[in-house]
Amino acid sequence: MKKRSYQQGYVISLITFFVLMIMLSIAISMSAIIAYRQKNSTNIIKSTQSYYAAESGIEDALLRLNNSPQMAAANYTLTVNGATASIAIPAIVGGSRAVTSQGNNNGIIRNIQTVYAIDNDKLSFYYGVEVGAGGLSMSNGSEILGNVFSGGSISGSGTIDNNAVVSGNGNSIQGVTVSGDALVYSCLSPANVQNLTYVTGGVHTCTVHGTTTVQANEISQQPLPIPQSQIDSWKSEAATACDATAISNISKNNKSVTLGPCKVTGNLVFGNSDTVTLTGTLYVNGNITFNNTDTVKLDSSYSTLGGVILADGTINTGNGNTFSGSGQTGSYLLMISTSTSDLAIVASNNTNGAVFYTTAGGLNISNNVSVIEATGYKVIMGPNSKIQYSSGVVNIFFSGGPGGGWRVTSWEEK
Repeated sequence: MKKRSYQQGYVISLITFFVLMIMLSIAISMSAIIAYRQKNSTNIIKSTQSYYAAESGIEDALLRLNNSPQMAAANYTLTVNGATASIAIPAIVGGSRAVTSQGNNNGIIRNIQTVYAIDNDKLSFYYGVEVGAGGLSMSNGSEILGNVFSGGSISGSGTIDNNAVVSGNGNSIQGVTVSGDALVYSCLSPANVQNLTYVTGGVHTCTVHGTTTVQANEISQQPLPIPQSQIDSWKSEAATACDATAISNISKNNKSVTLGPCKVTGNLVFGNSDTVTLTGTLYVNGNITFNNTDTVKLDSSYSTLGGVILADGTINTGNGNTFSGSGQTGSYLLMISTSTSDLAIVASNNTNGAVFYTTAGGLNISNNVSVIEATGYKVIMGPNSKIQYSSGVVNIFFSGGPGGGWRVTSWEEK
């Protein structure tokens, strides 16, 4: 009996030991699971704090850029509720900045990137010259290197080295040489064209070196490429008055001025050999008169974007003046007059580099002037003037410039 009791006690002790070991293993496993979950929960909280620190960094950077869109590249840190945000604001590239912010909370890292870019509008100039109902007049030695679309007659003695289209019944091509195809209601001597298509009822007395075709349908009109709503938007961008000292300096000689976006009330008269760098749209509700050897250019931060000088009155470019974009491909200076005068824009001797546009008046291109593209209600080309169309003006992106028109185009975690 004692031996059996001893054996039973041994078995019970062994079972108890194994039960205790199992219970201990379960307790250790549960403790590990609880510890893991606690650590995981803590990391989730830290990760969330890191994310919001990164977002705070992005918001801080955007506030700085909103206050100073042209600010230089910068790297700095912020402390947000125990976490750290490391922010990088790069230099402007192609009209945009990819701002990054890294949130760090005890080694738990979250990264956010936002792209801050100039809000822009695309305008397309498909022709070397596009004209409204006022028509195109060309003088001896004048030349258009590109296509022409006109809502009025083309006349004179110049040369169009590509195609010419004249819309509307009753309009004609007369006197000029068209090296490409001509599409017009009437083609009159002494004009020379390569291939001709004219409209039934029209007159065909010009010299045709290739084929002649007749069509029944009238050639359709088309509007000029810049709508009034876009012009109004540019005026709104430049509503703030220009700096009085800068405007005063412009009227003097050999001055360097940075300007825009802003508005001049009244007329704006330049001195000789002034250099004006535009950082935004310049709107003058009077006339603009340039003098001699002035230089007007877009600030480098325009990058590949175009900029605008806009006048309600007339624009006279003076002599020997240079107008240019930022220096990068695709950047152009557009000069617009909304005047109804036949002298809405006068591009004078040896002026070069701009895109000229009149909404309701005449664009006059004088001797030895070379422009990139010309669009207007009426275009008059003087002797030896040239329009050398650039393929880049098919798609020009315009903006209010570094002074305004910026927006967030993307916001994502990296």
